[in-house]
Amino acid sequence: MTKTLIALALSVLALTAQADDKPLKVGTTAAFSIPLEAAVAEAAKQGLKVELIEFTDWIAPNVSLAAGDIDVNYFQHIPFLENANAAAGFKLVPFAPGIINNVGLYSKKYKSFDELPVGATVAIANDPINSGRGLQLLAKAGLITLTPGVGYKATEEDIIANPKKIKLIQVEAVQLVRAYDDADLVQGYPAYIRLAKTFDAASALLFDGLDHKEYVIQFVIKPESKSDPRIAKFVDIYQHSPVVRAALDKAHGKLYQAGWES
Repeated sequence: MTKTLIALALSVLALTAQADDKPLKVGTTAAFSIPLEAAVAEAAKQGLKVELIEFTDWIAPNVSLAAGDIDVNYFQHIPFLENANAAAGFKLVPFAPGIINNVGLYSKKYKSFDELPVGATVAIANDPINSGRGLQLLAKAGLITLTPGVGYKATEEDIIANPKKIKLIQVEAVQLVRAYDDADLVQGYPAYIRLAKTFDAASALLFDGLDHKEYVIQFVIKPESKSDPRIAKFVDIYQHSPVVRAALDKAHGKLYQAGWES
C-alpha cells in the first residue's frame, strides 16, 4: 500500500472514530424529559453518548430536527407530526413508538358533567391536532356531538350539537394547566399537571382512554437517519431498560401505556 493510500485510510478511520464519538442529540419537552434523562444515563453506561435538549414549545423541536441541529426528537404523536410536515414542508418520519398518555377533562368547580351550567367555559388546546383530541373528549363526555367520522381532525365547525351551549376557549396545550382556576372545565395533560403541582393529575372527570393508538408519542427522525445505529440503540434502551421503566412509572403513574407493547 502506498503512503498516499495509507494516509487516506487513516484519515477515513479518524473521521469514522470522530463520528462514533459524536453525541446523539435528542430533543424533547418537559413532559418527557425525566424518563429520557434516565435513558441518557443508561446509554452512557453502555458507551453511547447522548445529549438531551429540552425545548419549551412544540414548534422548535421539529424545526431543529429538520435543520439537522438534533438527530431525533421525542414529544409528538403521528397526527401532530403529519400536521407539522404539511404546514412547514418537513419530511420528518416516525422511527419507533414511545408511550401513550391519557388526556382528561378536569374541573375545580364541579364534580360531574351534569353540574356544568349552561354557557360553561371549557378550555381546550389551540393547535389543530390536540384541539381535535379535546373535542373528541368532550364528545365522549356527552357535552357535544361531532360530525360522524371526523376523528382527530375535528374543529369547532364539526360541532353539530351543543346542548349546554358551552363556550370554548383555546389555549396553548402546555399552558392549559393554568386555565384550571378560571375555566369551568379544562382539557388536561397529566404530565404537565404533575410538573405544575397544582392539583391531582388523577382527578379528571373523564379520561380519553388508551385505545387511540394514533396518539402514541413517537421518536421522530429525518429519513436519512433510519440506519443510524445510535438512534436504534437509544430507543432500545428507552423501551427495555428496567431503570427507564421505573422512571416512566414515577413520572406518569398509571396514566400511560407502553406503545411498543400494545
